[in-house]
Amino acid sequence: MPRALITGITGQDGSYLAEQLLARGYAVDGLVRPPRPAPDADAGAPVRPDHLAAVRGHAGLTLHTAALDGTDDLVALLERVRPDEVYHLAAESRVAVSALDPAGTATVNVRLTRDLLAAVGRVVPEARVLFASSAAILAPSPHPLGEDAPRGPLTVYGSSKLTAHEAAAAARADGLFVAVAILFNHESPRRSDDFVTRKITRAVAEIAAGRREGLELGNLHAVRDWGYAPEYVDAMRRMLEVATPLDVVLATGVGHTVADFCSAAFAHAGLDWRDHVRVDDAHRRSREADALVGDPALAERALGWRASTRALDVARLMVDDDLLRLGAPTG
Repeated sequence: MPRALITGITGQDGSYLAEQLLARGYAVDGLVRPPRPAPDADAGAPVRPDHLAAVRGHAGLTLHTAALDGTDDLVALLERVRPDEVYHLAAESRVAVSALDPAGTATVNVRLTRDLLAAVGRVVPEARVLFASSAAILAPSPHPLGEDAPRGPLTVYGSSKLTAHEAAAAARADGLFVAVAILFNHESPRRSDDFVTRKITRAVAEIAAGRREGLELGNLHAVRDWGYAPEYVDAMRRMLEVATPLDVVLATGVGHTVADFCSAAFAHAGLDWRDHVRVDDAHRRSREADALVGDPALAERALGWRASTRALDVARLMVDDDLLRLGAPTG
């Protein structure tokens, strides 16, 4: 029975990956950070859904809670688990939060990556590692961006992921099997409220249910390459099955504007987005890529992988999920 360790297992990607690996007969170990007490301002905030609900209690799933204060903690965990595969998905991926706390972002995104790679090298150097990088490390361009696209992050988040990406490349040069997924935007009903896609679909459901009237957004013209998260974690798994570790862009290759996403989401609930969406520059980021669209050619050649669920279909799936949570009829 192959054994996989997943950091960030309770998040969108980690939970989908856990389900897929368990279905394939893996033993799955998940790394969970201890919960931090919520500030008083968050008292009474809605409880986040349990993304692992479908597999909790599965005989093949074991969760480990660790503070991850250094390499020694990770060494101890790896000595207990001794995984064949390691999927490093844990990160501070909320751009707004990373801008407010660059030091904390560096700790999560950079130091944890370095410590984990060092621990793998000490305990299980034969293990195969998948590092989840990001399109945010790339210099924006209206053209599809491939693996060799120039680096040029615009955000604290992107800069931290680039530093971690370079650490993964260095570990590979030192002999570890480290594959790097350069992930373009990928969404699902498990996306958190911090992301614009979820803000849109949640607003659609609440407007359709009569619980609010409108939605304020920033840049409606930004172009993004949105895919479907379960398909992207399948590609991550495939990246550890090839003979040679690679950097691979995971994307659909098709860009849509935020306005396009709004139009599809509102229309799915029988609404016209122009009646409800208002532009407010207060929601516009000071530094934001006009366009980020990926070139998935290598993923198709090397992995036999191609995204099949496109952005506007993802918008409809997310709206249905939000309507279901509110007890409203779905499309």
